[in-house]
Amino acid sequence: MAEYLLVDGYNIIFSWPELNEFAENGNLDSARMKLMEMLSNYQGYYQNTVILVFDGYKVKNNPGTVEKYHNIYVVYTKEAETADQYIEKTNGSLARANQVRVATSDRLEQVIILGQGASRVSARELQKEMEEMKREIRKEYLHVPELKRNSLIDNLDPEMAAMLERMRLTEDPKEPPAGVKKKQQKRKNTQKPKKP
Repeated sequence: MAEYLLVDGYNIIFSWPELNEFAENGNLDSARMKLMEMLSNYQGYYQNTVILVFDGYKVKNNPGTVEKYHNIYVVYTKEAETADQYIEKTNGSLARANQVRVATSDRLEQVIILGQGASRVSARELQKEMEEMKREIRKEYLHVPELKRNSLIDNLDPEMAAMLERMRLTEDPKEPPAGVKKKQQKRKNTQKPKKP
C-alpha cells in the first residue's frame, strides 16, 4: 500500500510563522519555494509521495499545471478550481487503495477528507513532524561512527613503513637514509662493468 501526503500549500504557508513572514512581506514566491524545499526533505526522509497543491483558480485562463520539484509533485490548480477541490478529487481516487494523509488546517476540508477515508494532519502537526524529522536526522548523523583512517603507511609492512619514516625524518632530503645507501652501494658492486 502506497503512502501519499496531499498538502494544501497556501493553508500551510499562512499557518507557519516562518513562511507567513515571507507572504506578509509580499514575497509569496519565496514562501512557496521554502515550503517546497521543506517538503522535499520530508519526502526524502519518509519515502512517501508528496503532492503539494496551490490555488490557481483566480488566474485568468490558467490551464493548471503539475510539475516535479526534486522528489515531490507541485500542482497549480486550473482557473475556477481551488486547492480544496483538487485535494478532494485526488483524495477520492487515491484513498480507496492507498494510505492518504491530507495536511490542512481548514476544518471543513478536514471533515470532507475524513469522510473519503483519508487521515488529516493539521498545519501544526505537520510542522511538529518536520521538527521531529530534523532532530532524528541530526541524531543519526551525530552518532555515525568515525571511519577508520586509511592511509598508505597503515597498509605497508612494518619494515617498509620504518624505512619511509626514516626517510621522512632525514635532515637532508637529498640524501637517502643510511639503509638505502648501503643497498645502492651493494648494487653498484654487483653490477658488471660496461664494455667500452
